[in-house]
Amino acid sequence: MNKTALMRLLAALAAIALIAGACGSDGDSSTSTASSDADSSDGDGDGDAGGDDAAAGCAVGETDGPLAIYNWTEYMDPDLKDAFAAEFGVEVTEDNYDSNEAMQPIINAGGSGYDFIVPSDYMVSIMIDAGDIQPLQKDAIPNLSNLASEFASGLPYDPDATYTAPYQWGTTGLGVDLSVTGEDVPRTWGLIFDPDLAAQYGLDGQAATLLNDPRETMGAALKYLGYSLNTTSADELAEAQALVSDSLDRVAAFDSDQYDELLVTGDSAVAHGYSGNFLFQFLDAENPDQYTYFVPDEGGTRWIDNMAIPHDAPHPCTAHTFINFLLDAERGAQLTNWNLYASPNEAAVEFIDQEVLDDPIVYPTDTSKLEEIEDTGDFEISYSDAFIAAKG
Repeated sequence: MNKTALMRLLAALAAIALIAGACGSDGDSSTSTASSDADSSDGDGDGDAGGDDAAAGCAVGETDGPLAIYNWTEYMDPDLKDAFAAEFGVEVTEDNYDSNEAMQPIINAGGSGYDFIVPSDYMVSIMIDAGDIQPLQKDAIPNLSNLASEFASGLPYDPDATYTAPYQWGTTGLGVDLSVTGEDVPRTWGLIFDPDLAAQYGLDGQAATLLNDPRETMGAALKYLGYSLNTTSADELAEAQALVSDSLDRVAAFDSDQYDELLVTGDSAVAHGYSGNFLFQFLDAENPDQYTYFVPDEGGTRWIDNMAIPHDAPHPCTAHTFINFLLDAERGAQLTNWNLYASPNEAAVEFIDQEVLDDPIVYPTDTSKLEEIEDTGDFEISYSDAFIAAKG
């Protein structure tokens, strides 16, 4: 049994121990777990109670209808959804997005029908300013006490943790196929952005993928140029735009969904993406040692994804109960053991597999070259415009 299979087995056993009889899911991007009691907590079964007023009186463990999740792809252990559905007698469905910029307008427009979302750090402050998410009812989430102190409060995008609770954190960097580049590959964004270096390491032609994400991809180009990924300089951003545009003949796709799979299937040889997704794929590959992941020496992103409830969530009490459920120590560990991203849940550490805790891809030992994406205010549209123009 390989390491990934063992991790999944342990996660499944943990879920069974928590909820006897919880059944598995096929892991598709849209899933549903049903119960005949799905809307019983509404009283009238219509599932339409929602918004800030409905959330104000939520009690611990209260549900007011089914749970509709809007999350990043392959980011939630299906067994956790099944366990929640079984324990609380509600239906759980999930849809997925590939960038914060794709998710936010849907929530902002209202009427999305989603109860639970996972925005990244800088997007949280944007959504707070836009009125997209509602304050959390902390009395309904006692497991907030399980968070490590550095994640419990003081985060720049939500200093008092009024609107969000951290979900997972990780880094953004490069996954590389060493059978193409050789073992001595330099740790640099130049593998994508420098045509001569790319050719030297067998990465000419359309061997690369970049994330379909304005802040991440423009940020990678900015870091290679020696700038902050939070610059508000139009000139610096224009340089980054030109760099991405000049790399198009080496870029097979802008992809935030299957980039890790494309790497291990040989459809690309260097890929821009998220730490845990790469590790998950590497461990499942026929030869895990063929691949590596690193944050380039020029620097990269350290991100924190967060749990939030849309301003008009139809079932806010169910959403609060789900946040509390995920912040349980053993369930928090189950999430990390499954998706291989670092947990902000201090109480979960004792239940996280030691090999996961010891893996520098999951828990980097040196964070000095990492930078967190911040909300740049009115300049945000410049990142989106530059990204669209760079892709051509």
